[in-house]
Amino acid sequence: MPTIKKISTSALAKKISIPKYQLDEMLIACKYIEKNDTGYCLTNLGQEHSGEMKKHAKFGEYIIWDENIEIPNKVITQGKEYYSSTKIATRYNLTARKVNMILSEIGLIEKYLKGWTITALGSKNGGVQKENSQNGIPYVEWDERIFNTSAFSSIIKEVKGDAGESTQKNIENSKDSGFREKFIAKHRATDGHMVRSKAEMLIDNWLYMAEIVHAYERKLPIEEEVYCDFYIPTGKIYIEFWGLENEPKYAKRKQIKKDIYKKYGFKLIELTDEEVFNLDDVLPKMLLKFGVQTY
Repeated sequence: MPTIKKISTSALAKKISIPKYQLDEMLIACKYIEKNDTGYCLTNLGQEHSGEMKKHAKFGEYIIWDENIEIPNKVITQGKEYYSSTKIATRYNLTARKVNMILSEIGLIEKYLKGWTITALGSKNGGVQKENSQNGIPYVEWDERIFNTSAFSSIIKEVKGDAGESTQKNIENSKDSGFREKFIAKHRATDGHMVRSKAEMLIDNWLYMAEIVHAYERKLPIEEEVYCDFYIPTGKIYIEFWGLENEPKYAKRKQIKKDIYKKYGFKLIELTDEEVFNLDDVLPKMLLKFGVQTY
């Protein structure tokens, strides 16, 4: 009897001629694997269908499968209604391109060479990776959860001009409200942003002079009411300035925010007092690590 060869998920995806991200979504839909903070883990059902966990000395844990494993492709959308960007756009009287840009801006999808690929955050919010059967261009469809995602709902309101008071209320009701009440935004940056400290004004001015599009105090695309200091859409980068290092309450707030950035895997640049007064040297290097070039 011939021996059945075991291969990794990447090798299996190559064997059946589909992108690995699509195979991962199929395996999740089949309940063969689950996604966690460190990657993918094998379920009991996955073990029953030939899956095994292996450990590589350099690359860590990974999963192998029988090379002839059968995966039911239709299970991805079975019994659910899914919405393309075009269908979502129709609901809000927008274009499909605008919807995809919104989904990208809040970190649920990423631009591919052609088309769009889903992120880990997008998978958690009801997205499923698809591929055009004729040209192979990747795209994402969504179940009903997308319409209840707070970050998506908020930015839709902003785009349509309906945010207004509700956005301000969210800021006032957030866990940062005590901090915001104590430090009023009274410093006007060069681009017109009203910021809460001279250090933030220096950061804002630097970004403006470097011609980097940025937002101030933008809500993170998560359920928790957390706001960043600065957000750079190009590269999906967040910037936090940590001042008041010696105040216990501030230190606690800082740690909570750092844990949230780590939990969701967001790209974070952290600046201290000393670095703020040396932005020309430190910030270009920090941005370059995330693919944003200055000057």
